[in-house]
Amino acid sequence: MFLKRVKPKKQHEVRRMAEICALSHRQTPVDFVLDFGAGVGHLARILGYGYGVQVCCLEMQPDLNQQAGEIDLKLESMAAKHLSQSETRHFRRPLHLTQRLESNTQPADFLSSIREALQLEDDKFRFGIIGLHPCGNLGPTLMRIFLGCPQAMFLNFVGCCYQKMTTQPTHPREPLHGYPLSIFLKDKPGCQLSYEAREISCHAMEVYSDRLRAGDYEHLRIHSLRAAAERIIVQQFPDLRHCALRNVRHSPGMTFHQYFQKAVQGTRFEALDSRVLSDKQTETDLANWQRIVSFYTLRLMMAPLVESIILHDRCLFLMENGCQVQIEALFDPRLSPRNHITMAVKP
Repeated sequence: MFLKRVKPKKQHEVRRMAEICALSHRQTPVDFVLDFGAGVGHLARILGYGYGVQVCCLEMQPDLNQQAGEIDLKLESMAAKHLSQSETRHFRRPLHLTQRLESNTQPADFLSSIREALQLEDDKFRFGIIGLHPCGNLGPTLMRIFLGCPQAMFLNFVGCCYQKMTTQPTHPREPLHGYPLSIFLKDKPGCQLSYEAREISCHAMEVYSDRLRAGDYEHLRIHSLRAAAERIIVQQFPDLRHCALRNVRHSPGMTFHQYFQKAVQGTRFEALDSRVLSDKQTETDLANWQRIVSFYTLRLMMAPLVESIILHDRCLFLMENGCQVQIEALFDPRLSPRNHITMAVKP
């Protein structure tokens, strides 16, 4: 019932994440758990209906909240047909709130909004904070909210999209940045990480290594298609060099034109003249696909090192503020490359 129409990757993630969050709830009892970036609420449903944990979902897209509420009701209807009242007595329906959390959101303002939304009479409540793949700066923001709210007792989150974090060189006018966070690294010269370094740290090497070992080069060739597409985009739109493209599944015999149209679907790059895709440079790029594989392999070797720097910076930041911190590889990296969970509790 919990995982109907949920992709295998997401099934794996929400199952493991729910286990850890339920354990945190037992070890550090709280009145409710705040799930940031909850989407359509898959994790919240396992916690609420499976483990009996009251979850308040915070999601900035109202249509996702509406969809989540509809799925909740369908699950309850299905449970009523197949389970007895004693088996559903522990059910806690998730609450779905439309709210956006900014980097500069003050803890006092955040607590006030939560108290109002949940109709709480005073500040005598305790909560945990969880996040499954909060994107970019949202992870660091969750840490700041956790530290700034006395009522927040535990924090569990798995980071995502490290390249989208702000840094001093990229956003010099902003007072808060996503990296570095710890005093230890802020005081060290040369501790900044480039966009390219942070981007590669989001990738796991296991699947790529398996394909290299198996000689499955046809699947690896898709990276040369991606590289050729990005060269054209940067050439035509220099200011859009880091804009996201769609992920395209490999299929045997896929041409560059077919790949490009799928990758840019729904973006402004769709309007590019097809003649731009057929120049000699593109032909040279595609003919030298082995060089792309070699270069990407070398980059991927550095990914665990860069991610370790980011994760240990977060760990130090929380420890500097008196927290007990633990970092674990929670997911199978072949299914979920961003697989490390940061867990923190206050003494």
